[in-house]
Amino acid sequence: MLKKEVLRGPAGSILIMDSITKVAPQDIGAIVVSASHGGASSGEFALEVPLKAVFFNDAGVGKDNAGIAALTMLQTRGVAAGAVAHTSARIGDAQDTWDFGIVSHVNEAARRLGLAPGQPLRTALAPLVGV
Repeated sequence: MLKKEVLRGPAGSILIMDSITKVAPQDIGAIVVSASHGGASSGEFALEVPLKAVFFNDAGVGKDNAGIAALTMLQTRGVAAGAVAHTSARIGDAQDTWDFGIVSHVNEAARRLGLAPGQPLRTALAPLVGV
């Protein structure tokens, strides 16, 4: 299961991981790009470690926005969060998410950082680490 740093700048680092279950205490303050769905269970894992931002796959959003429920959960803690369109990146494949993901949803904390739907994920996140 993939977990690696893909970008480092003066303002931090970006990690990609196939599953949000791989987030660990040493990832504090990082931007995490997870290929997991953005449902409530993923949100619980993301809340265990204070992150600068975290992105998921929207998994088609689903009934009652279940595929992006984590975005609201993270917003309550002031954590920037978003999702990429399931049509732009494979669920469970972090490298594909990093290479091809297009932002489909963001919470208010992410919006305040300048992130918005329609942006290529890697282009949107690079400035957040100063690159």
